[in-house]
Amino acid sequence: MSDFEARLRQAAAVLEELRKAIGTVIVGQKSSVDQVLWGICAGGHVLLEGAPGLGKTLLVRTISQCLDLRFSRIQFTPDLMPSDVVGTNVLVMDPAQRASGAMFQVQKGPIFGQIVLADEINRATPKTQSALLEAMAEFAVTIAGTRYALEEPFCVLATENPIENEGTYPLPEAQLDRFLLKVLIPSPTEDELCEVLARTTGRAGAPAARVVSRDEVLVLRQMCRDIAIAEPVLRYAARLTSASDPTSKEAPEIAKRALRYGAGVRGAQSLVLAAKAAALSEGRAQVAFADIVNVAKPALRHRMIRSFEGEADGVTTDAVIEALLSHVPTRPTHVDAEQGARRP
Repeated sequence: MSDFEARLRQAAAVLEELRKAIGTVIVGQKSSVDQVLWGICAGGHVLLEGAPGLGKTLLVRTISQCLDLRFSRIQFTPDLMPSDVVGTNVLVMDPAQRASGAMFQVQKGPIFGQIVLADEINRATPKTQSALLEAMAEFAVTIAGTRYALEEPFCVLATENPIENEGTYPLPEAQLDRFLLKVLIPSPTEDELCEVLARTTGRAGAPAARVVSRDEVLVLRQMCRDIAIAEPVLRYAARLTSASDPTSKEAPEIAKRALRYGAGVRGAQSLVLAAKAAALSEGRAQVAFADIVNVAKPALRHRMIRSFEGEADGVTTDAVIEALLSHVPTRPTHVDAEQGARRP
């Protein structure tokens, strides 16, 4: 066994321990937890969407408790200003010096965390969302003309409620594209709901145990980048993304009818990175075709823009992705031989 394979097994064991620690607080939601962990390992941001009361905020808080990272929360409201997110310069007076004792001091905002919970992100105005976009895209913020880098690892875990439309502002496409994954939080089954009731209507349980340190998170992110991906698998991810373009000859009929725009370059990058994270979580050194299939929905669902016809017919982007997976072959017919693997 090579050193890299041994490290992969250790990483998979750490991630399994992390899942168990999260499971002491969160009931069910195995798929959602896995997808959020893929995003953290891949070094991206994650958007969680679900109805009120499904535990979106609790899930983010629990994950932050299991990671040795600085946690901060931003409660988005329509009156939230960009300075409330990134910070501002504050005039500070020194009482010992009456004449020249005034000076400006930077007061950093909650964005200067490492795990940042952006709660109900779609309630903020576009002006405030643009301040968050800079942090997500460039891992830095600008305060009064001065640029400040954010400490790594940095990850935004945002939540939004799809039910309410009053007082909300749809996220612009550029900001949606910055989220590596969009995770849909499902409703609990009857057994899971009974377990939730048992846990939440009695005495409060112990908080989730801290499992992973900051340095271990950075190691996991580096290992995720080192996972190999063979040329045929890489081309499959590229074909899936290209086929989502309704103007493409390779697009299935549902994509041509229900979409105005398909996933772009960042969609393909997200497919590959999330697939690498999925392989890492299972201790595998190479991405499989099945990994691309497993991550396709969370990686692409928020990057497709439906047409008027698609919205009128109630065609979801998940339905389009299912059609893409059925329509696009894993290998083009002219490719017979296995090609080499690419490892960055």
